[in-house]
Amino acid sequence: MERMNIMLFHSTYGLRPAVHASAERLRAAGHEVRVPDLFEGHTFETVEEGMAFKEQVGKDELLKRAVLAAAPYSDQGLVYAGFSFGASVAQTLALGDAKARGLLLLHGTSDIAENASVDELPVQLHVADPDAFESPDWLNSWYLQMQRTGADVEIYRYPGAGHLYTDPELPDFDQDAAELTWKVALGFLATL
Repeated sequence: MERMNIMLFHSTYGLRPAVHASAERLRAAGHEVRVPDLFEGHTFETVEEGMAFKEQVGKDELLKRAVLAAAPYSDQGLVYAGFSFGASVAQTLALGDAKARGLLLLHGTSDIAENASVDELPVQLHVADPDAFESPDWLNSWYLQMQRTGADVEIYRYPGAGHLYTDPELPDFDQDAAELTWKVALGFLATL
């Protein structure tokens, strides 16, 4: 298995212990993982607080921070990954990086630029079913748009799990769904 360079982005809760624990899980599998703090030390107890902070800082500034974090490593061929809001950031960066090796989306997706184009970029999405932030209509549309960009997309849905079901500190946590997600995700990374 080849060692992947992974850029892992946090959710609107900020860079909390669960993100570091996930990075450690990926490192234990032999990968190099970086977890940039787009919120510069701010963490939140509720999704509403995190979203308010995200709006205050602004999407452009947060994307700029993400690009600056990834830029020194992009020549190595990064795998972009993220949780919820972080997944949307990872998707945006991966679709704009011709050297991206893969895209691992946990609990989230993002809008896709009309002119986005990739060369068979491997993409794996893990999402709750149903998910308040990722409706079935949205996911169907997203899937078709991602295929149109040239991405090779797999979607895994977890019935009954909460939105951020891989985070053991949140009420959404679902241990069975989380373990299956990591098993499938590590298998995905091993194929890149």
